[in-house]
Amino acid sequence: MAGGFDELVAEGAAADVSGWDFSWLEGRATEERPPWGYSGQLADRLATATASLDVQTGGGEVLASATRFPPTAVATESWPPNIAHAAKLLHPRGVVVVADPDDPPLPFADGAFDLVTSRHPATIWWEEIARVLRTGGTYFAQHVGPASVFELIEFFLGPQPEARRGRHPDDETAAARAAGLEIVDLRQARLRIEIHDVAAVVYLLRKVIWWVPGFTVEKYRDRLHDLHRLIQAEGPFIAHSTRHLIEARKP
Repeated sequence: MAGGFDELVAEGAAADVSGWDFSWLEGRATEERPPWGYSGQLADRLATATASLDVQTGGGEVLASATRFPPTAVATESWPPNIAHAAKLLHPRGVVVVADPDDPPLPFADGAFDLVTSRHPATIWWEEIARVLRTGGTYFAQHVGPASVFELIEFFLGPQPEARRGRHPDDETAAARAAGLEIVDLRQARLRIEIHDVAAVVYLLRKVIWWVPGFTVEKYRDRLHDLHRLIQAEGPFIAHSTRHLIEARKP
């Protein structure tokens, strides 16, 4: 992508980062997709459920891609801009959007749902998931895995050895079992990311705010300039995301 450093940084800083749509990155960055097709599998499960809960729905884009919803369909979200975006997408589809902090307890009765789902939840409260699931109900989700995009994160923050263990699927499945759930399926993937200009980096770090907490262009301008020169000299900046698909059942 052509453009000088200041111009590219200004583009990334001016871009709209509301919602959870990454189409602004087209031509600037690419990410390999997981092989299991989460959205399609989610749609299949929603079509046969009787009561569903999507936790931390973000802007509702993934949930809204389903063609059918159960008679009772609920989504939760904590971030006000996402709540408004999700409501706009999901209310016409008959899905109730509940503003809820990402802390327990979930504002629902015991055994209220036969399907609980989530795509890339920031926090996972297994005891609450187990509590709101009916006997025989399913938790079906795609989680971010350990050390995801750490090539980029550590470029700005330096080595993060302790954080690299976070979100490990072995730890998550152990916690799910401790909450009384049975693991039905677990699949893992490591996926290539190519970042073609520094505007994409600014956009991503403004949007995915937990990657480099407190990120501002001013605070990290020197490091952004280092990355710009690196991309100019060597081509796209390569990172890797990690994902795992997890299905758990309440016996």
